[in-house]
Amino acid sequence: MSPAQDPSVQDASVPDFAQDVDVRAITEEEIPVWLRALDVGFLRSPQSLSAQELKDRSSHIVPSRALGAFDGDRCVGTFRSFAQELTAVGGRTVPADAISNVTVTSTHRRRGILTRMMATDLTAAKERGDVVATLIAAEYPIYGRYGFGPATWSTEWTIDVPRTGLDRRWSGPADGGRIDLVDGADVRKLGPELHERLRRAQPGAVSRDERWWRINTGDLRLGSSWTDPFYAVYRSAAGEVEGIVAYESDDNWHDKQPHNTADVNWLITTTPAAERALWQYLCSIDWITKVKSGWRAPDDLLPLYLPDPRAARVTAQADWMWVRILDVVRALEARSYAATGTLVLDVVDRDGFAGGRYRLDAGPDGASSVPTREDADLVLDAADLAVLWLGDESAVRLAALGRVREQRKGAASVADALLRTSRRPWCPDIF
Repeated sequence: MSPAQDPSVQDASVPDFAQDVDVRAITEEEIPVWLRALDVGFLRSPQSLSAQELKDRSSHIVPSRALGAFDGDRCVGTFRSFAQELTAVGGRTVPADAISNVTVTSTHRRRGILTRMMATDLTAAKERGDVVATLIAAEYPIYGRYGFGPATWSTEWTIDVPRTGLDRRWSGPADGGRIDLVDGADVRKLGPELHERLRRAQPGAVSRDERWWRINTGDLRLGSSWTDPFYAVYRSAAGEVEGIVAYESDDNWHDKQPHNTADVNWLITTTPAAERALWQYLCSIDWITKVKSGWRAPDDLLPLYLPDPRAARVTAQADWMWVRILDVVRALEARSYAATGTLVLDVVDRDGFAGGRYRLDAGPDGASSVPTREDADLVLDAADLAVLWLGDESAVRLAALGRVREQRKGAASVADALLRTSRRPWCPDIF
């Protein structure tokens, strides 16, 4: 175990008074103060919770996987992880350590608290046999130093409906399918199976539990601000559910004209036909003059479904899910490869979880990865390996940035031929 992995090792760069902060798993009795610290860390006004509200907010918390940083009796840092499955390129899933609820109170910043919490959690994840760790970063600069790389990105479009060129008299799909409005109870029945089909085919997608569906259909309400959205389901001509969208609308009339916006909370589909039909449905709703797409894959087909793609304007684009490789061999063997080739990777990992030299022999029929002493073709950081592993980045681009070093001329191009994917990975979820 390296010093960075060992939570008992004192960090000489941390002030002496910070060493008195106790980082450990919380107890059941400490959940209320932990939740209060979580709210403070995210600049939410601390709340006095009723017994039912406390039960609802804490029902998903496993105390052994929820870390708290305690300065005396006061909780000044929070960190939680949970079991997750992440879909690799090709459709196989790997066990992931999903990290969430990470905060350090503003009075205790720059004292190594996050470093200690991260080391504690990742060490446990490695010992459990998790292949990767995942998180959604609130801020970009934080997690690269812990070996995470931005492995998926997301884009949001705003559609100017009158400019789309779509026929506003549209009355339904021309392929024999149909769209129906349903309620939350229907979505809880239909959604999980649809999502399972999506995530098995979508690199970067993650598993959803029953709690996700309850929260996102209003069956489990964690606050008083819930408003029921509209839900529309697309069924194919054969009657199979192939898409669901949840959306809300504002009430914006002026000068006796409607200027309403349909705001998409989430939209999942398993076929292009379903995706096309649901976007056209949203653009055909009376009074809707603008559609906000919500977070989509950066190479989403949405703009090209429109007769005038310029009607869909990118209004936000950012990194989304970050990945940290914990087991290089299993990660490389879990994914598929469209080309055949061999690559020796020298992975640099200052925390010791994934460092080493590995030979990858890959092809359409499968892959093997083993530790090796052979000369390296590429030298790269564990964070950049994570980005390349999920297929979203080019080793040639990273080499141009100085983040990947070629030890054999042309090795970056070989890596691209092996690792890049025809469609970009996408994570539809935030956690």
